[in-house]
Amino acid sequence: MHRRISTQLQLSRRVPIDIRSLRPTTFARSLTAPTSGSSSTTTVPSGSTTPSSTSTTSSYNRNGHRSPWRWFLQTLGRVTLVILVTSAGTFYYITQKDRHPGVQLPHDPSKKTLVILGSGWGATSLLKSIDTEAFNVTVISPKNFFLFTPLLPSVAVGTVAGRSIIQPTRFITRHKKRRVAVVEAEAEEIDPFAKTVTFTDTSAVKGEVATKTINYDYLVCAVGAETQTFNIPGIQEHAVFMKELNDAIKFQDRVIDCIETAAFPGQTEEEIRRLLHVVVVGGGPTGVEVSGELHDFLHDDLSNWYPELAPKMRITLIEALPSVLPMFSKELIAYTESTFKQEKINIMTNTMVKEVRDKSVLVRTPDGKDDEVPCGLLVWAGGNKPRKLTTDLMGKLGKEKQNNKRGLVADDHLIVAGAPDNSIYALGDCASTPYAPTAQVASQQGAYLARVFNKLGKRDLLATELDTVKGELEKMKAESGVDFEKDPELKNKVTVAERAVEDMGKVRPFHYSHQGSLAYIGSDKAIADINFWQRKFASAGVMTYVFWRSAYLSTLFSLRNRTLVATDWLKVKLFGR
Repeated sequence: MHRRISTQLQLSRRVPIDIRSLRPTTFARSLTAPTSGSSSTTTVPSGSTTPSSTSTTSSYNRNGHRSPWRWFLQTLGRVTLVILVTSAGTFYYITQKDRHPGVQLPHDPSKKTLVILGSGWGATSLLKSIDTEAFNVTVISPKNFFLFTPLLPSVAVGTVAGRSIIQPTRFITRHKKRRVAVVEAEAEEIDPFAKTVTFTDTSAVKGEVATKTINYDYLVCAVGAETQTFNIPGIQEHAVFMKELNDAIKFQDRVIDCIETAAFPGQTEEEIRRLLHVVVVGGGPTGVEVSGELHDFLHDDLSNWYPELAPKMRITLIEALPSVLPMFSKELIAYTESTFKQEKINIMTNTMVKEVRDKSVLVRTPDGKDDEVPCGLLVWAGGNKPRKLTTDLMGKLGKEKQNNKRGLVADDHLIVAGAPDNSIYALGDCASTPYAPTAQVASQQGAYLARVFNKLGKRDLLATELDTVKGELEKMKAESGVDFEKDPELKNKVTVAERAVEDMGKVRPFHYSHQGSLAYIGSDKAIADINFWQRKFASAGVMTYVFWRSAYLSTLFSLRNRTLVATDWLKVKLFGR
């Protein structure tokens, strides 16, 4: 063995190898290939380096130059890794920051009290933007959360979970500078002249104190509206609404009950067709989206789990007006109607509901005849009317000021007509303004009121400082006899401060900026009327559906909601409803 190694060393000295004349791949192969008749490998002269065969082969081309493709992949991998790590770190930081809010300022008796009634679009938008450092804010609402109502039809059929579209009110208030009191209660009475609000605990669990009255300096009425039934018999008893989270859950239960009852042995064919007939009343965005979501549930899921019942299920949309979606352009209305026709969703326009019965709905057809339509479930999405709290307040303020049945009459600054000292504001569905009662209007009104109160807070702070300075000057005058009014420079400063306080009290009127309208119509299709650069654009189809989803994700109030909703969509795509 010793003699064989010596012989190899002598051979390596006698036959010099010019490394520069060899290609990198050839050189690497010569180092690793065993000598004929020998199990040992070729040794490398001192001072030479041995590159790895794998890295040399993949990093260099035949000419010995580094491969551009290899360099591109390595760079892309590094950039992707940096982006992923940065995104994950940012996401974790934001979530932990939201979960662990800081210390808040306590209640300050010297500050004015702002009471907000409601936790809907207007109230939540106001809370999100207002600077609570200048006020003691109290929120009174029967719900301790904000509900993202545009996705309520998705919750009704299980596309999105109910908890994914609610945002706790305390999540918003807990991140404000000054502590905000949140009371889960129903406002029962407003005294606009004594400036008091009386509210009652309506929850299932009550304490020793269930009713309380508090004072306010400013009151924001954002209690929304309740479902308008037009006093049609049977709606309250037999219909399912689509306004609150419980309504969507009730819809889920009723739909499944109808399907399972239809699958019960011994049912007649006529009874099965009745049970599997869903009637939606109301051709606005809510009614159209409920019909579209229900069609997706039928097509994507029901056909798999109930193949014998799915072909017998029917959807009928009833609208009293000549067409559905009257707020959209004629082209989009026609597109929606043709899409519904393809999806076998029956549309009955110019049709009035006369009565809702246990197993049917009585309608007045366009030709003036009454027709009874059998159905297993009826969904009512037929409009809004003021709540009792709103109508009571309108009566106290007088018919001369409050003469609109739609809600509280408010001016361009959202100040309720007839309210003493301009102390009551109204926004959203409970207010009667020139704008439609939509979530988009209420959200902009809430943001506007936040700017108003922020300005009022700065005005009050500046006025307090000015009064303090005037008091000190009067004290100096009493002690030294020096009158500051005789000092031109000092008097000018006081005058400028007084004008600043007066200017702070001036606010611009509210102006609504319509961003557009969106509606989902089923089969991964949506319609949109978008205002862009003072021009209107109408769009429909699958790409509009992608835009619809991205717009709703961006409109959700928190990263938590966006993550939950996006996850729900992904789960439905993978596993179904």
